[in-house]
Amino acid sequence: MLKWDAVLSQGISAGDALFAPAVLRNREAILAVLRHLLPASGLVLEVASGSGEHIIHFASALPSLSWQPGDADPKALRSIAAHMQTAGLANILAPLPLDVRAQPWSVPRADAVLAINMIHIAPWSATEGLMAGAGGILPDGGLLYRYGPFKVAGAHTAESNASFDVNLRARDPAWGVRDVEAISEAGLVQGLSLVERIPMPANNFSLVFRKGRHCSPWARHT
Repeated sequence: MLKWDAVLSQGISAGDALFAPAVLRNREAILAVLRHLLPASGLVLEVASGSGEHIIHFASALPSLSWQPGDADPKALRSIAAHMQTAGLANILAPLPLDVRAQPWSVPRADAVLAINMIHIAPWSATEGLMAGAGGILPDGGLLYRYGPFKVAGAHTAESNASFDVNLRARDPAWGVRDVEAISEAGLVQGLSLVERIPMPANNFSLVFRKGRHCSPWARHT
């Protein structure tokens, strides 16, 4: 597994920065939800940080929180580092190599875990790993936030999502838009309850999970 000091030894330049057009389209909508969900202070771990643009945007808007980016892809780690150099924010920690399927995670504790547009471009084992890892490091009441396209009761919520699902499975049969109920069941196994499902622009959802048996599943659908 790639180590952060190995990334640094290769040198980081602005040319390493990757850009995802979807980030510009969804970052403000996601941030608006996170403002109401995240604690006032603490550590937020983002898994599958990708280009790093989301975490830079969130860390800039919410400076009282510490932000830990992570990703399994060395190119993503380099991109995150390049964006961090440009942004110059003091509340973002050095990106960590992190495969959600590898247990236990290298981060021993976090107050919140974010996973944005991850599970549909990964095998189901990544969803199971995400739930296990988050369940292992979150405190009682801690937040797991997931964003992306999802099926509800086994059905797509829009024709565009159905077409997207077909495209994903053509690229890799292990990929695909996941069902909210199946995700919820995987969370319950790890002590994570789905407490809120929030409709988002472009036929996406925010799924809000909380750690602990006191959390009532499906408490509110907005």
